[in-house]
Parts: sequence; C-alpha cells; structure tokens
Amino acid sequence: MTSEILVNVTPQETRVAVMEQGAVQELHIERTSSRGIVGNIYNGRVTRVLPGMQSAFVDIGLERAAFLHLADIWRLRQSEDADKPIERLLYEGKNILVQVIKDSISTKGARLSTQVSIAGRMLVYLPQVSHIGISQRIEDETERKLLREKLKHLLPPGEKGGFIIRTMAEAASEQDLQTDIEYLHRLWHDIEEKSLTGMPGLLYQDLNLSHRVLRDFVDDGTVRILVDSRETFQKLIAFAQDYMANVTERIDHYAGERPLFDLYGVEDEIEKCLARRVNLKSGGYLIIDQTEALTTVDVNTGGFVGVRSFDDTIFKTNLEAAQVIARQLRLRNLGGIIIIDFIDMESAEHKNAVLTEFKKSLMKDRTRMTVNGFTALGLVEMTRKRTRESLAHILCETCPTCQGRSEVRTAQTMCYEILRELLRESRQFDAREFRILASQQVIDLFLDEESQSLAQLGDFIAKPISLQVEATYTQEQYDVILM
Repeated sequence: MTSEILVNVTPQETRVAVMEQGAVQELHIERTSSRGIVGNIYNGRVTRVLPGMQSAFVDIGLERAAFLHLADIWRLRQSEDADKPIERLLYEGKNILVQVIKDSISTKGARLSTQVSIAGRMLVYLPQVSHIGISQRIEDETERKLLREKLKHLLPPGEKGGFIIRTMAEAASEQDLQTDIEYLHRLWHDIEEKSLTGMPGLLYQDLNLSHRVLRDFVDDGTVRILVDSRETFQKLIAFAQDYMANVTERIDHYAGERPLFDLYGVEDEIEKCLARRVNLKSGGYLIIDQTEALTTVDVNTGGFVGVRSFDDTIFKTNLEAAQVIARQLRLRNLGGIIIIDFIDMESAEHKNAVLTEFKKSLMKDRTRMTVNGFTALGLVEMTRKRTRESLAHILCETCPTCQGRSEVRTAQTMCYEILRELLRESRQFDAREFRILASQQVIDLFLDEESQSLAQLGDFIAKPISLQVEATYTQEQYDVILM
C-alpha cells in the first residue's frame, strides 16, 4: 500500500504523520526538551544491586538511575555465568556498557540491556554476537537464504559481530548493504573509543525523529516525504545522499501558506486521538480508557440497528471495531496490556472471523505484539510493546480538578461536606463568624436549594455564616474561614 510521510518541524518539536489512502495511520512526536533515549548507549556504573528483585540500578549520567534486570544482562550470562544470580554478576561501583531499551515512563526509570544493537538502514549491527538473523517479515525462504549468503559474502574476514537483516533489505543491492556495514562498523569503533573513559555518560545517541523517518519508516510503498522546514529538508537530503540515495528524489519541501498538518487534516486527527470515545461509521462507538496498569477498549453498538438480525448487527459492529481498534493502537501508541471487550457474540464462527480481521489489521503495525483469543468472559487480551510514552501522555497531563478520576464530586456533595466541616469547626473554635469560600456553583446552590440547610446550621451553632465566591476555585475546593 502506498503512503506519504508528513514532517512538521518547529524549533521546540518535530511531528511526523504517516498517511495511507488519505488517512493518518501513525503519529510520532519528539520534543527537544524531552527527547526519548531508547537506543542510546551509555557508560554506566552500578549504584545498587537488588537480589530480591534480581535487578540493579545503574547510573548513566541522567537525573534518575536506570533499571537493569537479570534477564537483560546478556554478555555476563554467557557460558559458565548462565545460571548465576545477579549479585554474583554485578557489584556496586562496577562499570558496565548499557543500551536503553525502554524510556522512563511515569515514575519508572529507563530500562537497560547489556546487549548492544545499532540500527542502520538495511541492517542492525550486534557487535557482541556472531550471528546473522533475518526479519520475520521476510517470509520467502529462498529470499531469506539469498540475503544471508549475500551478507556473508560482503563481511570482512574475521568479522566478530553479528547482523539482523531488516525488512527494507529485501530488495537491497550489494552496494546498499556494503554502505550500511561500513557505516555501522564506524559507529561502533567510535563508541568503543569513547567508552575507555569509564565515566558514566552518553556514548551514542540514536538519530532524531526527522532522520529516523528515513531510516525506519520509508519503504518501497512510500511515494513522498513532505517536510515543512527548509533547514530540515536540506539535512534530510544530505543524509539520504550519504546512506540511501534512492530516497532522495522522494523528499520534497512544503512551502505552502497553509500549515502542513492542517492541509492534510492531521490536527483534527490528533484532537480525536485525545478523546475517550471513537465513533464508528456504522453508528457504533469505542470507549478507550488508559490506566497505569493497562488499557481497556469497550465496543458498543450505539445507534447501529442493522437491517437483518441483532446477531448480524453485533457481528458487523465488531468487524468494523476490529479494524478501527488496530488503527487506534498505532495512532495513540498504546502499549502494555490491552483488554478489548467486543460485543458478546454467540456464534463461534463470528468470533473467529472478528479475531482474524483484528490480527490482519494489526499486521500493519511495526511494534511487536501478542494477541490471545477470546477468554471465557468474551474478552480479547493482548500486549503491545511499550518503548515510549503514549500520545496522550506526551500531549496531556492529569486534570488538576479531578486528579485523573474523570469525575468530580457534585456541587450538592460539596455543600454537605462544607456543612459538616462548619459543624466540626464550630465545636472546636469560638469564632465570631464563619465564612465559606467556594466555587460559583457551590455558592449558587447554598443561595438556592440548600439555603434552608445553611440557615438551620446557622441557627444550631448560633453564629452568622457568610458566603464568598472564589473564581479560581474548582468545584471540589473550599475553605472555611474563622472571622
């Protein structure tokens, strides 16, 4: 399927939209102030070993220590070290070369691995292993064998490192592969040189988002890369000429007056991606809720009544939902555990068809996933690898009014809470007068429906009670002032 890639650049932020058939399929945002560190290679120093968790904290020169689990200690676990616990492999103060495999998310520090991999255009270089792997997306066995032989032929005698052949190498020439090999060898040599200092700190930083577009997103189906910054356009042209000359002619500079993302409707799509509700063309809808532990997707028929039977209505809604959910996972970059509650179906045939459609729609996704079948409760459980923050976490923060609950206590609830607080205060302090400071909604209720309740309490405590609107207060905020 053909695609276009839009690159919107400002000094503070780079945004990328992958378009297929005029619709946004993927969104990527990178901010200068909080650029992700996945793929970065560091000199690290062990600061604490946790035998109970079989993990360690490692200082890599950042504000927060990073996390290394025993399962991610590759080099130290070879041969005779394979069965040793972490406390016999690492000790406090030990210097160690590490690579970030997951950005810090929420309160968790970045996750590390001791196995280094450096991505090129066609290949991924594994300097610590002597193995040639091939992307699972290249399924033809004859093609896999030819690619392996071609790469072996190009490797210098005595090559100690290993390689993974990426999907993009499927139609690569020997010259393309040779260019990638030389580029990756040069990078690794520079990293080794810098690592000799032994001090915790950055040794290698992965490409920025605009350059990763060329390396990771562009394939034979990409017809154009449209960039709205002349400076970035020139940098991408230079990068492409060095490492992927066949892409150069597909990179265009957009100089139109109308903003690029407005022209293609991307801004509207971003707005939709931040909403809980996603409407389906059939009249049904999805409700997507993201929590700390997992993401839930609930499918509803809404206003779709169908034309034949209720079972047929449910089946068609679920089929459409399967396609839309797969796209939403990519757009919102939802990761971790995902639970999907399709509308209950009696027919096993319908369930299998929906699951098949869902898996087919997920095949466009570059991220690693596992999908389980329907559980006894009719839920579909899946995992999607989470390496960076979701779109909502990048663009939004917890609501200061509801603290992330998605609900606030009613004005009436707040009135009764204030009345109880007044009663407590009157028993503890002998004030001349009590003044209530609260939001407009709460004060209005005290002046109307709850005026009798307020008057009764004033009579009971035998003290005057005055009201004052605080425009900056949320509905749940209030103060009781002793005058």
